[in-house]
Amino acid sequence: MEPLEPDVFTTQAKELSAVEKQKLEEQNKRGLVPEFKANKLEIDAQRNWDIFYKRNETRFFKDRHWTTREFQELLDQEEFHEKRTLFEVGCGVGNLVFPLLEEQTSEEGCFRNSRFFFYACDFSPRAVEFVRSNPLYNPSQISAFQCDITTQQVHEHIPANSVDICTMIFVLSAIHPQKFADVVQNLGKLLKPGGLLLFRDYGLYDMAQLRFKPGNKIAENLYVRQDGTRSYFFTEEEVSKLFEENGFEVITNAYVHRRTLNLKEGVDVPRIFLQGKFRRKNL
Repeated sequence: MEPLEPDVFTTQAKELSAVEKQKLEEQNKRGLVPEFKANKLEIDAQRNWDIFYKRNETRFFKDRHWTTREFQELLDQEEFHEKRTLFEVGCGVGNLVFPLLEEQTSEEGCFRNSRFFFYACDFSPRAVEFVRSNPLYNPSQISAFQCDITTQQVHEHIPANSVDICTMIFVLSAIHPQKFADVVQNLGKLLKPGGLLLFRDYGLYDMAQLRFKPGNKIAENLYVRQDGTRSYFFTEEEVSKLFEENGFEVITNAYVHRRTLNLKEGVDVPRIFLQGKFRRKNL
């Protein structure tokens, strides 16, 4: 994917064309996913993600080298002389944490002045095994573990008030909306007062939302993919409210409109993400 133009940041939701409105209306033709099936998707969520990683192994997601461009906080700044702690929620096979670790340990990297210790967790045991088997994995620098971030399990692995930066990149959208607050509260307990949470996920009316066919809609802005994994599409207002109501202040939070060109297919792909930085309040 090659960017066609610079990203556009805005707090305004996309205005739909008549064709796009029709696509959303057509999604309702077969009604919502039946309740028993929606409940089964929740029960089978871990299994479905494990099957996803069994099928795709480490090939599906590209390394996220863009994160240090979008989130300057990931660059170790000179005023930090002590080792800081970073927690990646929903690490998958390590596409965010290993590029950071590689930069940190390279002689020419901008991380040489001070270091992060990394925690990384994922819902899928198979994904965590891929992380642990990576040649860059070193227990003195990174601790990867499996957990359900909507529960209290994470507190068995990370002490309270010990994390400087938490990243949640395309993670919350895979969780049922009823559990969003549980996730944010858990992360708030782990972060130090003043600690940062860096967030990026799918925005309302992203291309992926408009592409869903009838029969895939579970609830408003919540869908199931063919492989049984789920995807939610966020509004700027609800994300701000979610964090503000659970012990965070909003530093930035906006839609990111990105136009990319799929070189293989020659298709212009308009994407909408929601990107934010949130600081844990001194409670």
